Amino acid sequence: MSAASPSTAETVTAAVLVIGNEILSGRTQDLNLNYLAKGLAAAGVLLREARVIPDVPEAIISTVNELRNRYDYLFTTGGIGPTHDDITSECVSRAFGLKHTVHPDAHKAFLSYYQPGELNEARMRMAMTPEGAELIPNPISRAPGFRIANVFVMAGIPSVMQAMFDGIKGSLRGGPPVLSRTLVCAIPEGLLAKGLGDIQNAYPDLDIGSYPFTRRGTFGVALVVRGREAARLDRCRDAIADLIRGLGGSPVEE
Repeated sequence: MSAASPSTAETVTAAVLVIGNEILSGRTQDLNLNYLAKGLAAAGVLLREARVIPDVPEAIISTVNELRNRYDYLFTTGGIGPTHDDITSECVSRAFGLKHTVHPDAHKAFLSYYQPGELNEARMRMAMTPEGAELIPNPISRAPGFRIANVFVMAGIPSVMQAMFDGIKGSLRGGPPVLSRTLVCAIPEGLLAKGLGDIQNAYPDLDIGSYPFTRRGTFGVALVVRGREAARLDRCRDAIADLIRGLGGSPVEE
């Protein structure tokens, strides 16, 4: 399946590429992946992979090319600011073999926003995109993101990234939204494992996950079923509930 033009079939896939030395060093905590995962699921787009890579041209170029050819959509965050280490835009241009140039609409917007003399070289870096890119508006701080083919390049600052994504998610072509059912119980995973495996085999089209937790000193396990057909999700949930009861537990739906 060609990644450049998402199919009209129900399965539309995506990857997220988080770019930034500050994420890998631990100085900054990534808050964007969770927001994108939830937003893509609501749009019917299945997030299949996420990676975090440094501000290194070769790494950005090769990873962008790999992921844009593997999935229907690729969303990148980080590296489109005004400083020397903000190299994502230039690297995406190189990945596509396109000229990296000042986008005329971004330039026009900057001219109307900044006072004479304020539009310096550093700020002009934020107006540069691959030639032919489509701008992604930034209602927070004006500096836009952009789309080129199936790649969406967005800011790393969470509030800005969220505003950018909210502006474009309605244009994504996906299948039905990904739904979920969650049951919580106090049965240890080791006791649930065999039965859950049998249920997963009976419902190969659904994704069943087991997530242990501790709340206020009490141990528990959240069993989450994900899929697109509500009736089938309900049947799988009921099977898991029966498994929990058979082991002496009490399933609670969340």
